[in-house]
Amino acid sequence: MIVDCAVYENGVRRGGELSLSEAFEAGRPENAFVWIGLLEPTEEEFAAVRAEFGLHELAVEDAIKAHQRPKLEVFDETIFVVLKTAWYKEAAEEIELGEILLFIGDGFVVTVRHGPASGLTEVRKRLERNPELLRFGPGAVLYAILDRVVDDYKPVMLGLENDIAELEEKVFSHTRESHAERIYFLKREALMFHQAVAPLVPALDRLSQGRYDAVPDGIQPYFRDIHDHLLRVADQLVSFRDLLTSILDANLTQVNVRQNEDMRKISAWVAILAVPTMIAGIYGMNFEHMPEIKFRYGYYVILAVMLVACGSLYRQFKKSGWL
Repeated sequence: MIVDCAVYENGVRRGGELSLSEAFEAGRPENAFVWIGLLEPTEEEFAAVRAEFGLHELAVEDAIKAHQRPKLEVFDETIFVVLKTAWYKEAAEEIELGEILLFIGDGFVVTVRHGPASGLTEVRKRLERNPELLRFGPGAVLYAILDRVVDDYKPVMLGLENDIAELEEKVFSHTRESHAERIYFLKREALMFHQAVAPLVPALDRLSQGRYDAVPDGIQPYFRDIHDHLLRVADQLVSFRDLLTSILDANLTQVNVRQNEDMRKISAWVAILAVPTMIAGIYGMNFEHMPEIKFRYGYYVILAVMLVACGSLYRQFKKSGWL
């Protein structure tokens, strides 16, 4: 559905309602452009927008189906940008991704949003309060949306960082619990988020270098600032993945060490119990003629020998760290 449709001239929004059929002509005057915002449109709903602005069919198909990787493409004179939005679900320790797709051309901006993250209503209001920036035209809208999307990455990164720190503390605690499943899950989330962020870096680099007519020279420093922020996010995600790999290795090492400790303890107790078992086995044989078989105090002597032997073995194993 169409969330908003407005014309901006010299950085100021025109008053009154604007129908879709009037949108193209409304953005034709110099220093004016039309901004149409759509939320999860169907193919039928988007058909009128496509016809009004002559959008390329391949880009339109991407906008309707979503689930595209971040990218920046040029179709004729229209720039098509795909952004991944992100929202961190703290309880589930899960990143929910959405998409914002932008068509930017001469005198128009069409935005298509999928998913709940990074709403554009506040972006539009903030831009309307800054007419100096809005005078840059469609490039200002692209900057404002990119800025909002990248800013929304910060709480996601903070959530990941906190969960990784908590996981690291638990792995190196004295508990015998294995955290391999949770480590794999967080590593998968970090990898998925990196795949949503990394392809946007070269696109922002091209925007900051002013390779497109829709991006005036005066707004290029704004794109460079976002590019720097995005690079930090991408680098931090790589460090998260490396850290999670190290935590996983440490967790597996600890599991192996604990298993070895358990095996040593089992082996030590088996060795201790083998002594009385062996003695009892010998004197449990039903031979008529056996040494000391009729010794009056033989029972007590044998018990004493068992206790001394087992005690000596226990002390030795304890000293060597097996028990």
